[in-house]
Amino acid sequence: DNDGVNDEEDKCPAIAGTSKYKGCPIPDSDKDGINDEEDKCPKKKGVSSNQGCPEIKKAIIKKVDMAARRIQFKYKSVLLLPASKKVLNEVVKILKKNPELNLSIEGHTSADGNPDNHMRLSYARAYSVKIYLESKGVSPFQLKAEGFGATRPLAKGSSPSQLARNRRVEMKLNNFQQGL
Repeated sequence: DNDGVNDEEDKCPAIAGTSKYKGCPIPDSDKDGINDEEDKCPKKKGVSSNQGCPEIKKAIIKKVDMAARRIQFKYKSVLLLPASKKVLNEVVKILKKNPELNLSIEGHTSADGNPDNHMRLSYARAYSVKIYLESKGVSPFQLKAEGFGATRPLAKGSSPSQLARNRRVEMKLNNFQQGL
């Protein structure tokens, strides 16, 4: 088969492979057409556009995005308001039903107030969401909390509505460990 592995040592003498796999091709355990070395989810059938992982359904992405938009905290605090917990319970259901999904929780602040507190507050709010999800049974290995302070504003300006728009938590789904 001209793969550079001598036939007496070649476990797949009729198919070209690699020496690493004793003359056999790189395995594709889940039979999705993406070899295990390039597949981020080698045990679950996926698509190449999602690095070998299953496509995340748009409905799930939309639910998580809508939940993130409704997360609220007590003023200048990391304490979740009761309505936020209700919204986050929907995210808990999604993550428990889909344990292959991972969630990046990103905290953001507006630029008003003391800049020294922005990074700390944004991280603490994201971490507060993470801890709540964990308290409801979501695996900590599925979650990552990050704070970005006022470095990624959605709205430029200093009007109350612009500042409020920048105070937020974003949640982003993926189904492989890259980035977590």
